[in-house]
Amino acid sequence: MIFTEKMDKLKQEIGKVIIGKDMEVELMAISLLFNGHILLESVPGTGKTMLAKSFANAIGGGFSRIQFTPDVLPSDVTGIQFFNPKIQEFELRPGPIMENIVLADEINRATPRTQSSLLEVMEERQVTIDGVTVPLEEPFMVIATQNPVESQQGTFSLPIAQMDRFFIKIKVGYPIYEDERRIMQIHRGDLIIKTIAQVLSISEIVQLQTTVNDIHISADIENYLLTIVRKTREHNSIELGVSPRGTITLMKASQGKAILNNRTYVTPDDVKAVAPYVLSHRIVLSFEGSLTKTSENIISEILDSIPVPVEAGENE
Repeated sequence: MIFTEKMDKLKQEIGKVIIGKDMEVELMAISLLFNGHILLESVPGTGKTMLAKSFANAIGGGFSRIQFTPDVLPSDVTGIQFFNPKIQEFELRPGPIMENIVLADEINRATPRTQSSLLEVMEERQVTIDGVTVPLEEPFMVIATQNPVESQQGTFSLPIAQMDRFFIKIKVGYPIYEDERRIMQIHRGDLIIKTIAQVLSISEIVQLQTTVNDIHISADIENYLLTIVRKTREHNSIELGVSPRGTITLMKASQGKAILNNRTYVTPDDVKAVAPYVLSHRIVLSFEGSLTKTSENIISEILDSIPVPVEAGENE
């Protein structure tokens, strides 16, 4: 498939400045296929911002960054209508949200009011400013970051309704020993982000997004996927299970993984590969469950507890 070839080039380009993040790039590419939004979580200094910028450069999309703080207002995100005295008319001043790739840096530092201003944009892909609705250009993706270490210092937890709107959540960890050595070597050579070449165009992305409709899901895979979701609603350590939106997202992400694996049908391995990134942020643990386990632990337990169907082929 053309997408598989493009993905290899995408990973090569981003790999020039972002070392050891092939899985993260794959997940971002899957999200791009569905205009899905991404939540990156890690401690500062692990390359979240550089990863987002490199991704935007490689796909040739417009990029903007919003640095969230408690004093950022909704209008700072969406834009305003202002009166131009020269022409005696109101004009639209677009906010930074009106780009293809938007980096919402430290989103959990924004107040709930400002966070809610993103809900319409992320779900409806449009902005309403003083009663005027402006549709956003495709593709559109919000890449939000949050720092778990500072979760108790001047931050506001994202509501479950907003968490549910993120296609996937990726925890960006520390690099392994040899990857960190390569990072040092690259930066000694003063390699900067402008060396990233564009490997996809906006028109190619829009065209590739139509290919997901051709990815087959057998009845056995559907049952497997639905069983996983149902288990999250019945688990005694989970207070709130995965929503129907999460079910649809898991289906789409599995189709995206199949495309990356150069297949026209979904296998159980595709579902298992993406499930932790799609489901972990969509569940709310009970008090007792949160004392001994993480969301990722429980999703892993659920996946291990469900019999895996025999892999279905394209025509089954």
